[in-house]
Amino acid sequence: MRLLYHLPHSPFARKVRLVLAEKRLPFELRLEKTWERRPEFLEINPTGQVPVLTDENGLIIAESTAICEYLDEAYPDIPLIGRTLAERAEVRRLVAWFDLKFNHDVTRHLLGEKIMKRMAGRGQPDTGALRVGYANLKNHMEYLGYLAEARKWLGGTNLSLADFAAASHLSALDFAGEVDWSVSAAAKDWYARIKSRPSFRPILADRMPGITPPAHYADLDF
Repeated sequence: MRLLYHLPHSPFARKVRLVLAEKRLPFELRLEKTWERRPEFLEINPTGQVPVLTDENGLIIAESTAICEYLDEAYPDIPLIGRTLAERAEVRRLVAWFDLKFNHDVTRHLLGEKIMKRMAGRGQPDTGALRVGYANLKNHMEYLGYLAEARKWLGGTNLSLADFAAASHLSALDFAGEVDWSVSAAAKDWYARIKSRPSFRPILADRMPGITPPAHYADLDF
């Protein structure tokens, strides 16, 4: 059986879950509390980070983009990294934008402080880090809105890994009530479309003790 080690609110694990679901590949989730540094988990991924995928052929792959690239090559019937060289280059650029720049500017400050720190029992959020995350989020939402207005999907005419990378970060932040959707109507419309897909429903069902997501979080009409 295909197995994915994950944390429910990790954007990187969510991205892999979406790709697996879109490709209709059955898989089992295994919660991995990375802060516990389990020796058995460190044996398969010395970084101690999720996601890690064990495919049904026994292959073990760590790091979300490496996993998604593998899945797109191994199961190409539903391509998610573009159909032409130009599309693939643009999708990869945007995946890097969200997984590197957006994560550095926004996710690690907001999600890291408000969700991940709480899960690991590492004290209260750093208010300075939160201020940085809020300030950076507005600029990123405006860029996301620009892409959503100019194209059918973020990477071009086809749904792609770029959409899943962006939506994974935003969904995790939205769970904590940290996304101001009034910044860009185009970004909000794009997110409503992608979160209405069947692949997104298990992610919207994720919950965390002590945190109640906003009413719109799992509302498919928004």
